[in-house]
Amino acid sequence: MGNVSYYTAEGLKKLREELDYLRDVERPKASQAIAEARDKGDLSENAEYDAAKEAQGLLEMKISKLEETLANARLIDESQLDTSKVLVLSTVKLKNQNNGQEMKYTLVAESEADLKSGKISVTSPIGKGLLGKSVGDVAEITVPNGTLKFEILEITRE
Repeated sequence: MGNVSYYTAEGLKKLREELDYLRDVERPKASQAIAEARDKGDLSENAEYDAAKEAQGLLEMKISKLEETLANARLIDESQLDTSKVLVLSTVKLKNQNNGQEMKYTLVAESEADLKSGKISVTSPIGKGLLGKSVGDVAEITVPNGTLKFEILEITRE
């Protein structure tokens, strides 16, 4: 049994699309490459055949890992989400008390994190520090170079 992971509908769709692509496009390509290499004769010194077999093995591992991820994926029901506390998929407006800067982050599953677009992983130090907090709370987050204090100004759902 793998770990249950929570995904947005969009995140789940991306996983499914990737899996379909690997199964429907990459898998036949890998078999074709093996067949072509096999047709070239002597398998004992056929580096192309070995490489094709290895590539197929890696592809199959990737496929089964994705299948397992999908089997353990749970959809986050966004209507059930509560905005009184910071949870996965909350968008949190924060004020950094060290420098007065305001910032906005959305907490997402680790696989969907993208700092450039303000999506931080719930498993990151900041993500962990914000989880469960309410508006008006101050989250103290220990980072390598000290402690950050973030006041939570608002919690919304995108």
